[in-house]
Amino acid sequence: MKIKVIKTRENAKLPYKATAGSVGADLFACINASAVVSPGERLLIPTGLAMEIPLGYGGFVFPRSSVASKHGVSLANCVGVIDSDYRGEISVPVINHSDKEYTINAGDRIAQLIIMPVEDTEYESADELSDTVRGSGGFGSTGV
Repeated sequence: MKIKVIKTRENAKLPYKATAGSVGADLFACINASAVVSPGERLLIPTGLAMEIPLGYGGFVFPRSSVASKHGVSLANCVGVIDSDYRGEISVPVINHSDKEYTINAGDRIAQLIIMPVEDTEYESADELSDTVRGSGGFGSTGV
């Protein structure tokens, strides 16, 4: 599948898969100067990209595993969702969960994008739901 991408900023980089087996394509920080994310702070980092995601698909922005595990920096919204009808610039909300400052430089890989199919769904009111073994058991109901 090919996705049309427009650079909304001059120094933007197209999403890029690091290896042939990569599921996610890296998204890059498109900033003019380094951005320091202090402990507990959230910043919105632009990618300088807008794209045309086909109807029936969504763009899902995930944290980069290495940045999250090594530096405690992740996405403020856990997973970003890009709707197929959105045509504006894609920005990535990062949050620093660590106790140390983290610097994001222009061109740094800040997140990863996965394009996935999504079902067109409708929701309807019902009087009852089908039975399952779990039933209405919530958090922790299936074990530790």
